Amino acid sequence: MQDWRGTLAETSDESVARPRGGAFRLLRRNRDFRVLWTARAVSVLGDSLGLVALLVHLQAEAGAAVAVALLLLAGDCVPGLFGPVAGLISDRFGLRRVMIACEVVQGLLVLAIAAALPPLPVLLVLVAARGIGATTFIAASRSAVPRMVDEDDLEAANSALGVGTYGLEALGPLIAAALFTLSGIRGVLLVDVATFAVSALVLARLPALGSALRAAAGDGAPSDGALADGAPPVGWYRELTAGFVHLRSIPTVRVIAAGFVGVVAFSGVDDVALVFLARDELGGSSSDAAILYAGVGIGLLFGYLLLGRVGGRWPALGLLLVGFVVSSAGNLVTGLAGSIAAAMVLQTLRGAGIAALDVGVNTHLQRIVPPAVLGQAFGTLYGAIGLAAGLSYALGGLLLAATDARITFVVAGAGGLLVSAAAAVALRRAARRPAT
Repeated sequence: MQDWRGTLAETSDESVARPRGGAFRLLRRNRDFRVLWTARAVSVLGDSLGLVALLVHLQAEAGAAVAVALLLLAGDCVPGLFGPVAGLISDRFGLRRVMIACEVVQGLLVLAIAAALPPLPVLLVLVAARGIGATTFIAASRSAVPRMVDEDDLEAANSALGVGTYGLEALGPLIAAALFTLSGIRGVLLVDVATFAVSALVLARLPALGSALRAAAGDGAPSDGALADGAPPVGWYRELTAGFVHLRSIPTVRVIAAGFVGVVAFSGVDDVALVFLARDELGGSSSDAAILYAGVGIGLLFGYLLLGRVGGRWPALGLLLVGFVVSSAGNLVTGLAGSIAAAMVLQTLRGAGIAALDVGVNTHLQRIVPPAVLGQAFGTLYGAIGLAAGLSYALGGLLLAATDARITFVVAGAGGLLVSAAAAVALRRAARRPAT
């Protein structure tokens, strides 16, 4: 197991890492990682199908934008409140068991939604519960990666997961549109249920991935059991507190968390403002707006494919900062674009920046955070990101209503660049400080 002690001592060594093979080569040669990649890709495809089905259902039944907004908040922001607990679950129990349980629980929740198509309050509760399961699954799957691949292959592995996640997620709406004509809302939701079942069956092919906390306690048996056989129980609250204190003691983790949350708090509004920019300021159609949203997906896919081949030549923190800057600058310049074509190119570049950010964050945490609290690191960070996105939707929506889409994009981009500059200075200082 890689040495995580000395905090940032490894940071300077990242620059000498060299890619040992691209993402696709890693998928061909590493069976366990291929199993994890397949399960995640199938699960994400199902999530995308289910989200489209529920959005269409609410638009037809409730006919109010507030219902759609509440659905998105229930699926993204509410699970963020449970991020630390979700991460602790993946640390405390065997990762294979956690991931399979998450897929089964999510499948049962979606099955209940498909069977009843409940009223909005009940639907929001079920969607929030499914989101908590998804958050736990993602924390566990990210924690599993460094157990499956060598350290020099982490960039390629995270890039491959990005391709599987965002590539199939982009196909979800297209597949859902085709299924609507054949089976309706319930049929699409049942396909979502089937993807969770397939993912769980695929994950069952993984070897036992025992609890990281158990291994840290000195019991290295490859078990999917709880923390330690015969060990005195430790309260969840104490474990959460200890893990949080440990994460705060790592300088770069503190800076990454603050910088990532700050960038998302400014830039998350672009998901809301892009359609207004396309239709109002640029005089485009609904199809033109869809093209701009597609630009981000194309950039993500291209960025992950590129990083899967050459990402190991960059230090992870370098990728992170490049992602901060490019994604923020992309928003700022998009607000100044004079045509749909120009905005499309800029959003594509922004998507590539987001890919660099994602690979940089995941890779650095996998290298620097102790395995016993790695799940909690991912759960806490991405839970905070979900809350920051919700804040961005709310405050950015008010700015959009008071001004226009161009000003909203410029403010979002400028704010993101200021956070990026502050993060660059803070990371430079943090790299010289040991953990406390």
